[in-house]
Amino acid sequence: MTYTIAQISEKFGVAASTLRYYEDLGLLRNVERAESGHRIYSEDHIGKLEAINCFKKAGMSINEIKDFFEYEKDEAKSIDDMMSLLKRRSEIMLEEFAEAYESYEHILKKLDYYGHLEKAIKQGKELPKWAKFDKKDYHKKALDTILDRIS
Repeated sequence: MTYTIAQISEKFGVAASTLRYYEDLGLLRNVERAESGHRIYSEDHIGKLEAINCFKKAGMSINEIKDFFEYEKDEAKSIDDMMSLLKRRSEIMLEEFAEAYESYEHILKKLDYYGHLEKAIKQGKELPKWAKFDKKDYHKKALDTILDRIS
Protein backbone atom coordinates (compact mmCIF):
# COMPACT_ATOMS: atom_id res chain seq x y z
CA MET A 1 0.00 0.00 0.00
CA THR A 2 1.20 3.51 -0.73
CA TYR A 3 0.39 6.88 0.78
CA THR A 4 0.52 10.52 -0.23
CA ILE A 5 2.32 13.15 1.82
CA ALA A 6 -1.09 14.50 2.91
CA GLN A 7 -2.15 11.05 4.16
CA ILE A 8 1.10 10.53 6.06
CA SER A 9 0.96 14.05 7.44
CA GLU A 10 -2.55 13.44 8.77
CA LYS A 11 -1.79 9.95 10.06
CA PHE A 12 1.20 11.10 12.11
CA GLY A 13 0.05 14.63 12.90
CA VAL A 14 3.13 16.23 11.38
CA ALA A 15 3.43 18.93 8.78
CA ALA A 16 4.39 17.98 5.24
CA SER A 17 7.46 20.18 5.69
CA THR A 18 8.51 17.95 8.61
CA LEU A 19 8.29 14.89 6.38
CA ARG A 20 10.41 16.61 3.75
CA TYR A 21 12.87 17.59 6.49
CA TYR A 22 13.09 13.96 7.66
CA GLU A 23 13.79 13.00 4.06
CA ASP A 24 16.50 15.69 3.75
CA LEU A 25 18.13 14.38 6.94
CA GLY A 26 18.10 10.83 5.63
CA LEU A 27 15.64 9.56 8.23
CA LEU A 28 13.19 8.68 5.46
CA ARG A 29 14.90 7.12 2.48
CA ASN A 30 13.83 5.85 -0.89
CA VAL A 31 10.73 8.00 -1.10
CA GLU A 32 9.39 7.35 -4.59
CA ARG A 33 7.82 10.01 -6.77
CA ALA A 34 4.69 9.80 -8.87
CA GLU A 35 4.79 11.03 -12.45
CA SER A 36 3.40 14.29 -11.09
CA GLY A 37 6.42 14.60 -8.81
CA HIS A 38 4.41 14.01 -5.63
CA ARG A 39 6.00 11.85 -2.98
CA ILE A 40 4.78 8.27 -2.51
CA TYR A 41 5.30 6.68 0.90
CA SER A 42 5.31 2.93 1.59
CA GLU A 43 4.68 0.66 4.56
CA ASP A 44 8.42 0.82 5.26
CA HIS A 45 8.08 4.56 5.72
CA ILE A 46 5.16 4.01 8.08
CA GLY A 47 7.36 1.78 10.24
CA LYS A 48 10.18 4.31 10.19
CA LEU A 49 7.82 7.15 11.15
CA GLU A 50 6.38 5.07 13.99
CA ALA A 51 9.93 4.60 15.29
CA ILE A 52 10.69 8.32 14.87
CA ASN A 53 7.53 9.26 16.78
CA CYS A 54 8.35 6.80 19.55
CA PHE A 55 11.90 8.09 19.85
CA LYS A 56 10.73 11.71 19.84
CA LYS A 57 8.21 10.97 22.60
CA ALA A 58 11.06 9.32 24.50
CA GLY A 59 12.93 12.63 24.28
CA MET A 60 15.55 11.65 21.72
CA SER A 61 17.05 14.45 19.69
CA ILE A 62 17.02 14.33 15.91
CA ASN A 63 20.75 13.61 16.04
CA GLU A 64 20.21 10.64 18.37
CA ILE A 65 17.50 9.31 16.06
CA LYS A 66 19.83 9.73 13.07
CA ASP A 67 22.57 7.92 14.97
CA PHE A 68 20.25 5.07 15.86
CA PHE A 69 19.18 4.58 12.25
CA GLU A 70 22.83 4.69 11.17
CA TYR A 71 23.62 1.99 13.74
CA GLU A 72 20.76 -0.12 12.39
CA LYS A 73 22.48 -0.29 9.01
CA ASP A 74 25.16 -2.53 10.50
CA GLU A 75 23.80 -3.84 13.79
CA ALA A 76 26.64 -6.33 14.30
CA LYS A 77 29.24 -3.58 14.05
CA SER A 78 27.20 -0.97 15.95
CA ILE A 79 25.46 -3.03 18.63
CA ASP A 80 27.52 -1.47 21.46
CA ASP A 81 26.66 2.04 20.24
CA MET A 82 22.97 1.13 19.85
CA MET A 83 22.80 -0.35 23.33
CA SER A 84 24.63 2.62 24.83
CA LEU A 85 22.25 5.09 23.18
CA LEU A 86 19.16 3.14 24.27
CA LYS A 87 20.42 2.58 27.83
CA ARG A 88 21.29 6.26 28.20
CA ARG A 89 17.84 7.29 26.96
CA SER A 90 16.21 4.70 29.25
CA GLU A 91 18.03 6.13 32.29
CA ILE A 92 17.07 9.70 31.38
CA MET A 93 13.45 8.67 30.92
CA LEU A 94 13.45 6.85 34.27
CA GLU A 95 14.79 9.96 36.02
CA GLU A 96 12.16 12.13 34.31
CA PHE A 97 9.43 9.65 35.15
CA ALA A 98 10.47 9.56 38.82
CA GLU A 99 10.35 13.36 39.00
CA ALA A 100 6.98 13.47 37.24
CA TYR A 101 5.66 10.72 39.52
CA GLU A 102 6.63 12.65 42.65
CA SER A 103 4.95 15.74 41.25
CA TYR A 104 1.86 13.72 40.38
CA GLU A 105 1.64 12.42 43.96
CA HIS A 106 1.86 16.02 45.21
CA ILE A 107 -0.88 17.11 42.82
CA LEU A 108 -3.09 14.27 44.08
CA LYS A 109 -2.49 15.45 47.65
CA LYS A 110 -3.42 19.01 46.68
CA LEU A 111 -6.54 17.81 44.87
CA ASP A 112 -7.59 15.83 47.92
CA TYR A 113 -7.00 18.73 50.29
CA TYR A 114 -8.60 21.40 48.12
CA GLY A 115 -11.50 19.11 47.31
CA HIS A 116 -12.21 18.79 51.03
CA LEU A 117 -11.66 22.53 51.46
CA GLU A 118 -14.13 23.30 48.67
CA LYS A 119 -16.72 20.97 50.18
CA ALA A 120 -16.27 22.51 53.66
CA ILE A 121 -16.59 26.04 52.29
CA LYS A 122 -19.74 25.23 50.34
CA GLN A 123 -21.32 23.42 53.27
CA GLY A 124 -20.23 25.99 55.85
CA LYS A 125 -18.29 23.38 57.82
CA GLU A 126 -14.95 23.53 59.59
CA LEU A 127 -12.06 23.88 57.19
CA PRO A 128 -9.66 20.96 56.92
CA LYS A 129 -6.08 21.26 58.12
CA TRP A 130 -3.26 20.74 55.61
CA ALA A 131 -1.26 18.74 58.17
CA LYS A 132 -3.81 15.92 57.98
CA PHE A 133 -3.33 15.62 54.21
CA ASP A 134 0.39 16.24 54.27
CA LYS A 135 0.86 13.03 56.26
CA LYS A 136 -1.24 10.87 53.93
CA ASP A 137 0.50 8.56 51.48
CA TYR A 138 -0.67 9.03 47.88
CA HIS A 139 1.74 6.49 46.38
CA LYS A 140 -0.81 3.68 45.86
CA LYS A 141 -3.44 6.00 44.42
CA ALA A 142 -0.91 7.52 42.00
CA LEU A 143 0.41 4.14 40.93
CA ASP A 144 -3.09 2.67 40.47
CA THR A 145 -4.18 5.66 38.41
CA ILE A 146 -1.13 5.44 36.16
CA LEU A 147 -1.49 1.69 35.70
CA ASP A 148 -5.16 2.11 34.80
CA ARG A 149 -4.25 4.75 32.24
CA ILE A 150 -1.64 2.63 30.48
CA SER A 151 -3.55 -0.65 30.57
